Amino acid sequence: MTFQQFLLILRARWLVGLAVLFVVIATTIAISLVLPKQFTSQTSVLIDVKSPDPILGVPLPGMVSPSYMATQVDIVGSDRVAQRVVRMLGFDKSAQAVEQWREATEGKGSLEAYFAELLKKKLDVQPSRESNVLTIAFSGEDPRFSAAVANAFAQAYIDTNLELKIEPAKQYAKWFSEQSTSLREQLEKAQSKLSAFQLETGIVNTDERLDIENARLAELSSQYTAIQAQRSDSSSRQAQVSKSQIETLPEVQQNSLIIGLKSELARGELRLSELSQQLGRNHPEFQRAQGEVEAMRGKLDAEMKKVASTLSTSNRVNVQREAEVKAALAAQKEKVLQLKKERDDVAVLQREVETAQRAYDAVAQRFTQTTLESQTTQTNIVVLTPAIEPTEHSSPNLLLNTLVAIFLGILLAVGTVLLLELLDQRVRGDDDLQQLLGVPVLGLISTVKFGKGVKRARAAAA
Repeated sequence: MTFQQFLLILRARWLVGLAVLFVVIATTIAISLVLPKQFTSQTSVLIDVKSPDPILGVPLPGMVSPSYMATQVDIVGSDRVAQRVVRMLGFDKSAQAVEQWREATEGKGSLEAYFAELLKKKLDVQPSRESNVLTIAFSGEDPRFSAAVANAFAQAYIDTNLELKIEPAKQYAKWFSEQSTSLREQLEKAQSKLSAFQLETGIVNTDERLDIENARLAELSSQYTAIQAQRSDSSSRQAQVSKSQIETLPEVQQNSLIIGLKSELARGELRLSELSQQLGRNHPEFQRAQGEVEAMRGKLDAEMKKVASTLSTSNRVNVQREAEVKAALAAQKEKVLQLKKERDDVAVLQREVETAQRAYDAVAQRFTQTTLESQTTQTNIVVLTPAIEPTEHSSPNLLLNTLVAIFLGILLAVGTVLLLELLDQRVRGDDDLQQLLGVPVLGLISTVKFGKGVKRARAAAA
């Protein structure tokens, strides 16, 4: 079909198209006038996504995600919020509402769920394109009721948002409370174990006591080294005494009494030698001098033996002292090793206490935070513009409906004309002849307009 054919069809059946257009417009206007008037009331809420959390002091990353506003829209339109609105408006206390629910559902299901679905059908939630503002609109026949429902949805949304925030915090607080009790018991057990061990071992400051015992061990080690040297020296001297080398001992050579006795003995021997030359051996003077020399030699030997006996006693004392110091050194080593072991045990117990303390402090901190979060009454949502009772109805919009009816009526009129043409196709031009007969058109006869007299003559002849 060419455009010219289309225009010829419209020209031929314009009355039908006009009738269809008129019927569509008239029907739309009639329906718009008959339909009950709907009043739309809307409120807007602001969602603050940049302010930090008042308890944690840090911004929540979930608030700045692209899906956050879409999630808030879903929350406003959820059954939970709608059922809260039903409770806030007191539908369950209205005899008329209860009767409507019983007639519609025969008493089955929940009254809150039934009216929540009805309210959601007339609810419209729209987020702003470049801001954090949600617009909540509700349409109803009563303007006052529409405003009340819109404000109720805003308040129910704020309350639900607060519940969604504090309910997990309550669960976390309960769990952290249980963990805190358990960790506190573990901390008390670790502290009791450490205190009992310190009381048993008498350790208060392990480092200070260990330093004292180490110093004493070093002192005993020095004493043992010194007494070993003394015992070795006294043993060598005692060996000299056993080999009859008493005169070579330093104690003998340095003894003033022995030195004096040796001097007297030397003088006595010298005098005895002189007397032996002057007097005979049987002379009383010689024998008396010889007796004195013998007595002095015996006294010297006795004094030298006495010194040797002193060396033997000193060696025995040194050996005994060496054994005592050695035993004390071994005991001190054992004591130091035991003290080190106890210090390691105390360090292990202290680390257990510190670990338990850190775990308890971390859980206690989280418990405090979650407890505060579960008790908060503040949200990041505020009502920006409350809904007010509308003065003019929002639907039906007579002008808009008429314009839509004109557009749709034109489409329907054109469609009707084309349908009639398909059902009753006629020749309206040379193009139709070519399409129907398939022969070329040789010429066209122009339309001749006759005057009124000619028309009357044709009519009379007929």
